[in-house]
Amino acid sequence: MFASLPPITRGIILANVAVFLLQSAARLDLSALALFPLGEGFQPWQLVTYAFLHASITHIFFNMFALFMFGGPLEEYWGSNRFSIYYLVCVVAAAATQLATLYGSGSYEPTVGASGGVFGLLLAFAIYFPQQRLILVPVPIPLPAWLFVTLYGGLELFLGVTGSQTSVAHFAHLGGMLGGAVLLLLWRGQNRY
Repeated sequence: MFASLPPITRGIILANVAVFLLQSAARLDLSALALFPLGEGFQPWQLVTYAFLHASITHIFFNMFALFMFGGPLEEYWGSNRFSIYYLVCVVAAAATQLATLYGSGSYEPTVGASGGVFGLLLAFAIYFPQQRLILVPVPIPLPAWLFVTLYGGLELFLGVTGSQTSVAHFAHLGGMLGGAVLLLLWRGQNRY
């Protein structure tokens, strides 16, 4: 099943797992790759590298599971080049949003995880496969993808605004979705001409 994944989705998952194993099993200090706030250790490469670091086995599991579920169909639909561009834009947009959030809040905590890119994939999946049924884990009720992603995005906004789950980068998730939405609109505009 994993071997049948398109190459970029499979490569992103393998790279994330390899980095996680280097972090945990080899006890390599890769903290310089995390996304640090501006003026507090930020380096330009962190706009991408943070998305290959994860804080725990649960963190990487859920991100890679989502990549597996949503990345494969999107890469097959778009092709590898367009998928790569889309995922990268979502990751960078999530990072930019997180940097703005950290700056506005005065927080100095670094950010890690592929969630911003994953949330961009969720948005695209809901747009291109709106009637596909998805199940939210705690509530076993199948929902169409468009509704699932709308509710999930609303929940992220609520949690971010209220400051719930302070260790989760809710605005980075929303930034990934926003970056994806902007790119999809640009592509749609190009297709008209």
